[in-house]
Amino acid sequence: QSRTAPGVAGPERSGRTMNLNFRLLLLSCCLLLGSCGNVGVERYTAQRPSLDLPAFFSGPVQAWGIFQKPSGEVVKRFKVDITSRREGERLILDERFLYSDGTRQQRVWTLTPEGHGRWLGRAADVVGEASGEIAGNALRWRYRLNLEVDGRTWEVSFDDWMYLMDEDTLINRSSMSKLGFELGQVTLFFRRQAGAPGSIK
Repeated sequence: QSRTAPGVAGPERSGRTMNLNFRLLLLSCCLLLGSCGNVGVERYTAQRPSLDLPAFFSGPVQAWGIFQKPSGEVVKRFKVDITSRREGERLILDERFLYSDGTRQQRVWTLTPEGHGRWLGRAADVVGEASGEIAGNALRWRYRLNLEVDGRTWEVSFDDWMYLMDEDTLINRSSMSKLGFELGQVTLFFRRQAGAPGSIK
């Protein structure tokens, strides 16, 4: 009968140990890559034109977007119609989504300025509060969202970066993750509609 000497791992135990070590190494690499790619919004302080959220959303806005898997495959396309109103200092954004599969969704944001370019946001499917910071032409927007997928609700994290290209055009790229692992990317193109105050004709 074969025995393993004390302190020496057998083939099965050794395989499990190597598998665990590999997973820990993979997790560490993912976290390291995420931290290395973490650029602060203050880097864009000097970039122009400056982003003014109430001014950009002072009239009707339309947006077009895609959702991609980490592999790059586009799995969903959508369009958004956005209307807004002011309630004192707060900015209310009513977003109406139409997805490529015909489904519809509504999200109403209540955005509150906190001073020094900082904003807080609330919506029905947002966990707690969203946190945003503007510098120059850029806005970084971070929040956790209860997302319904195949009849189940997942709490996922969003890291949004928005860049003002001109008075009427805003580009948004979002990373969606859970437990530190990226689930996909969302890319959005916002366009202020003709007739909106201050829009380019």
